[in-house]
Amino acid sequence: MDSQVTLRPVIEDDLSWLDRLRNDPDATGLHEWHGWSDPRSRQRRWAESGLLGDSGGELMVIHGADRIGSVSWRKVQTGRISYCWALGIALAPEFRGHGYGCAAQQLLVRYLFDHTQVNRIEATTEITNVGEQRALEKAGFTREGVFRGATFRAGRWHDQVIYSVLRDEAELGPGPTQTSATQAGDRMTGHGQEPVVAATRKRPQLG
Repeated sequence: MDSQVTLRPVIEDDLSWLDRLRNDPDATGLHEWHGWSDPRSRQRRWAESGLLGDSGGELMVIHGADRIGSVSWRKVQTGRISYCWALGIALAPEFRGHGYGCAAQQLLVRYLFDHTQVNRIEATTEITNVGEQRALEKAGFTREGVFRGATFRAGRWHDQVIYSVLRDEAELGPGPTQTSATQAGDRMTGHGQEPVVAATRKRPQLG
């Protein structure tokens, strides 16, 4: 049976688990450790909005019955009346390298194109983070170029690679392995545990 990855809204029980992915250097991994941060900041935002808002959000990534990480998105203004989404992902160390990050980012891309009017979704990663670059390419993103000296980590500046996918390049609408997009959108406004969207790792690639 194919392994299955799903996304769902963050619930209160997830908050301490997610804090480990941000504030434990062993859990964040080499490319995502940027020093300690306020562990209560996510809790406050969750209490206000469930981590789902007009300018961005965060969802849990689930594999079977296991929490394996989260995906997030934030608004990036691209013009006076236009914007795109910038994606982020964090997986627990024991779940990296199995294709789950690719599947989670595919699901989030499909969800955002189904439920928002953006034409572009982008993602950046350090130029030495080869694993995430491969995941983005498998998820249907196109490599656009390099931002030189764009991100500061571990005492020095690092280059970033930028990727994007456009609306007409992505596979949209409900498929045989995902929840109805309309039903999923209704559930996104609450703090419930129902899966937002699901897909098997052998489903067709985006693009």
